[in-house]
Amino acid sequence: MSKNPKPSSENNFNEEQAERLLSSFLRLTGKSLIPECTPSNERAKALYDAEYPVLSHNSDEDPILNYSNAKGMEQFEISWEELAILPSRFTAEPQTQEERNRLLKAVTENGFIDDYQGVRISAKGNRFMVEDAIVWNVIDEDGVYWGQGAVLYKCSPI
Repeated sequence: MSKNPKPSSENNFNEEQAERLLSSFLRLTGKSLIPECTPSNERAKALYDAEYPVLSHNSDEDPILNYSNAKGMEQFEISWEELAILPSRFTAEPQTQEERNRLLKAVTENGFIDDYQGVRISAKGNRFMVEDAIVWNVIDEDGVYWGQGAVLYKCSPI
């Protein structure tokens, strides 16, 4: 069972993780994942309802997915219960693991990459091409590393 609750109104859309994603993305890229005018008490819901998939994994040696907005679960054809226990490596096919490992290493070393493209696979086995994505290190204001996040701006079925 996952330690992370499904983002919902009962937990203010997993506000703690949402804020980590939002603030680290802004600090590293200078860009915002949600409209900058969003009131602070609505930021987590705005991220959950964002038009692009946003996901993250934790900092474990074999990272587990620990956040997805609604579009992310839709893109990966997965329920929260399945997602929150899934090692993030299973979002890529076995033959693309080496490419995925290079990507994650580059993000770790550089803070983020803003030119990611690659093949991913949904929980139902459907392949899709990520054509435009940013992957970044999720680091809080104290410099604590929490894992990595991704926003997928453009995806196409294969």
